[in-house]
Amino acid sequence: MSTIIDSGAGVRADRDQRAVVLWLYAVAALVFVMIVVGGITRLTESGLSMVEWRPVTGWLPPLSEAAWQAEFEKYKAFPEYQKVNAGMSLADFKTIYAWEFAHRLLGRIIGLAFFAPLVFFLATGRIRRSQAPWFIFLLLAGGSQGALGWYMVQSGLIDNPDVSQYRLAAHLFLAFAIYALLIWTAWALRGRGAAPPAVTAGFRTAATVFGVLAAVQIVIGAFVAGTNAGFAYSTWPTMDGDLIPPYMFDTSPWWLAAFEDVTTIQFLHRTVGYLIAAAAVWLFFAGRRIGRPARSAATAALHLVLIQIVLGIATLLMVVPVWLGALHQAMAVLVWTAAVYALRMGWTGRRPA
Repeated sequence: MSTIIDSGAGVRADRDQRAVVLWLYAVAALVFVMIVVGGITRLTESGLSMVEWRPVTGWLPPLSEAAWQAEFEKYKAFPEYQKVNAGMSLADFKTIYAWEFAHRLLGRIIGLAFFAPLVFFLATGRIRRSQAPWFIFLLLAGGSQGALGWYMVQSGLIDNPDVSQYRLAAHLFLAFAIYALLIWTAWALRGRGAAPPAVTAGFRTAATVFGVLAAVQIVIGAFVAGTNAGFAYSTWPTMDGDLIPPYMFDTSPWWLAAFEDVTTIQFLHRTVGYLIAAAAVWLFFAGRRIGRPARSAATAALHLVLIQIVLGIATLLMVVPVWLGALHQAMAVLVWTAAVYALRMGWTGRRPA
């Protein structure tokens, strides 16, 4: 990735480069907000309130009482209303519809915020032709996220009024991946021509382990959300009195338990959280042996992980209130940011002299 961005002759003026970097940061910030709003949409069970996908004409919500009633009647024809929300008032429907509408509208805004400046930067040469394929790839990745979101919603509009946890995991991880690609690209452009930081092999290994575990935890967290596993055990450090609860992996085949059994999924989420904390400590001590950029990154990563663990425990003990679940998801993005930064530093750095 850095090779694509950093290669080629003729570095643009600092002002032009700064504009592209700020644009990427702005789009990444919108994706950050999108991830949090998506979490709230899930926690408020709002994701199935809009039963049609209108990627071009869906910019406006219902603007009259008759339009609202028409949307409500469409919702009534699907399993979530019939099996879960029968008798729901129009006012309550408007509340869940608002969250899903905000989620989709933000997706459209992100698409426009990426596409329009991209055309401008390509036309004015601020993004070189050699870099264009990479930015077009980012554009296509964002577009595929919208299609994947609707594919996810469709899974909850058939018989079971809940989306597939597999599709939810794919949708969430793609959002985190797009966010990582945006900030990595911004960092590559910002640091173009500068000397890479000095890092040790130990720091690189610790950063890799930390990053891989963070990615795995994102996927597990999606399965926690998709199966409502976060509501299954509201005690800590034990799970209803057991450090290792019985009947884990009690599925056929056994490996499906990691994706479908709430006990196993929550246990894995807790366990990987502890492993991430250990990796963050490792990264912290590895960073102390080298220069300030790596040391500062490792220190920030450790602090963010510790805060996230406290938030995770509080979320469990308070039985997943919406505000705390959303804060937990926001902190997950910050931990992921630290992991991506550590990975970039580890894999683009040079051995210290």
